[in-house]
Amino acid sequence: MKHAKIIFTLVWLVTVFSAKAAEMRIDPAFWWTGMKNSTLQLCVYSNGISNFTPTIHYAGVTILKINKVENANYLFIDLKISESTLPGKFKIIFTSTGNNLSSSYPYELKPRSKQDGITRIQGVTSKDFIYLLMPDRFSNGDTSNDVVVGTTDETIDRRSLKARHGGDIQGVLNHLDYIQSMGVTAVWMTPVTENNQPFESYHGYAITDYYKIDPRHGSNELFVNYVAAAHSKGLKVVQDVVYNHIGNEHWFYKDMPSKDWVHQFDKFTRSTYKDMALFDPHASDSDRNVLSHGWFDKHMPDLNQRNVFLATYLIQNTLWWIEYAGIDGLRIDTWVYPDLEFENNLIKAVLLEFPQLGIYGETWVQGIANQSYFVQNNYVNLPFQSMLPGVTDFQLYYATQDALNTDFGWESGSARWYRMLANDFVYKDPNRNVLFLDNHDLSRFYSVIKEDDSKWKIGITFLLTSRGIPSMYTGTEYLSHNFASLSAIEVRQDFPGGFPKDQINKFVKEGRSVHENEAFNYLSTLANFRKTSSALTTGKLMQYAPFEGEYVYFRYDSNQSVMVVMNPTNKEIKLDLNRYYEQIKSKNVRSGIDIVTGTIAYFDKEELILKPKSVAALVLGMRGKE
Repeated sequence: MKHAKIIFTLVWLVTVFSAKAAEMRIDPAFWWTGMKNSTLQLCVYSNGISNFTPTIHYAGVTILKINKVENANYLFIDLKISESTLPGKFKIIFTSTGNNLSSSYPYELKPRSKQDGITRIQGVTSKDFIYLLMPDRFSNGDTSNDVVVGTTDETIDRRSLKARHGGDIQGVLNHLDYIQSMGVTAVWMTPVTENNQPFESYHGYAITDYYKIDPRHGSNELFVNYVAAAHSKGLKVVQDVVYNHIGNEHWFYKDMPSKDWVHQFDKFTRSTYKDMALFDPHASDSDRNVLSHGWFDKHMPDLNQRNVFLATYLIQNTLWWIEYAGIDGLRIDTWVYPDLEFENNLIKAVLLEFPQLGIYGETWVQGIANQSYFVQNNYVNLPFQSMLPGVTDFQLYYATQDALNTDFGWESGSARWYRMLANDFVYKDPNRNVLFLDNHDLSRFYSVIKEDDSKWKIGITFLLTSRGIPSMYTGTEYLSHNFASLSAIEVRQDFPGGFPKDQINKFVKEGRSVHENEAFNYLSTLANFRKTSSALTTGKLMQYAPFEGEYVYFRYDSNQSVMVVMNPTNKEIKLDLNRYYEQIKSKNVRSGIDIVTGTIAYFDKEELILKPKSVAALVLGMRGKE
């Protein structure tokens, strides 16, 4: 009888462990051979897993170290994958300490995808024009995933801007032709990874699973299909990633590997958002601490990237998505707040494996010195040197608002553009900065300029002809308008026509008003020209100081020259063409053709008349209709 009890107990333990093994989670779930970094760290999560020892018997794969942490439900396994390792499947055997119970977990090493430069990773550069959209608000292409059982926020309510509206990846897939028609070359969706939060989960910035597409947006497989479909249409894909914080429903926050997995205070402490503390030579340690370690919100725990296991987890997750889906670029959310050394390590790891990838970070700061500190710059003797290639250029965003909304003066009006671009010497490469007129957090550009169509055209022309990578938030093309509050929900409207039973469809010409089509055509004509213009995509920039409120600059290379003339003022301005001798007279240029209208501006006289609130982008030396 005693032996029977022992046998029963062993059978029960084996059954229980087998069940737990079936519930085991290993991240990343698979990996690839041929990676330049030959090490891989597996995060194993299962009840009491630290009481088990893993073994692997597969040629070329070696366990270097087994790391235990405070929480017995985690193991971090360091692997070495040799250069000669072949793709294949194998089992990770977990054996208990003492009673010899064991179970296995299937794992796979896949071959790396071919980098053929067409269907795979292409990078994002100044040749591109990025279209930003929020998938929940863009188009509902699959109504079957509107409500998913098991998610904590299961309601769809288009009457509330804080609720989910049902937009998804399939909706974006359905409208790739529309996006392409505007001259756009890259698509940036706000995060589509799982946000299983009980409220306001629509925006994507409170991630609860880094390795899983939110089921209300689709699936991992659908995301891969989306990238492939975009590539087939000549569109690149930018993935929005978040390292600073997570949602408080994230599985590894609810059962943390260690107490230092997130930054914690005696009571809830919000970030000061004062980025100056990171480079201020007079800053206090407490200011630096609260800036970087304070939480964004009570439901957004602030991750501690100085925890080496967390840092590795986040970096490997980024590499996993790039290789798995073949994305072309990363937009990194809240770049200012995570640990700076971690971010440099991230950039190094990504560019080691994918040197052509485009990367830019969100730097919502004030001042050229502030912004340039967080990107590759030409400063010397700084204690920290950022490796970030490009930033969201908030300084040019502020300058554009001032240029179009303030009267011309020594420091105002068009002088803001001139002065801001004159500071480009601080950047290693300002052409990697991303330009924008608004985004999902900011008041709509059309509203900011008081719905002035002439100023809208000036702003669009500057966006698409200045240096850098232009980016446009969805709705700009049909003059979407509204002002943003602190939560910004007012500027996160649905795209009309993207949802079942919509009465208006702005995806088609017939659904837009004459006024809206004029804007759409202006933008798309200029953007489509830009796609094949060497001067506007990779050419040099030469600007001239404004004297009366005008702003004139040239984009040029050995093949092409484009002259951009702007007059945002309410008065007529006469341009003395002799000022532009370097680009006009010395090259014997006699005329320029307007990219949008096709009309000719002749330079046979000594001056050019600029009407109030006018703009023209002229391709020099070409002829067109009178």
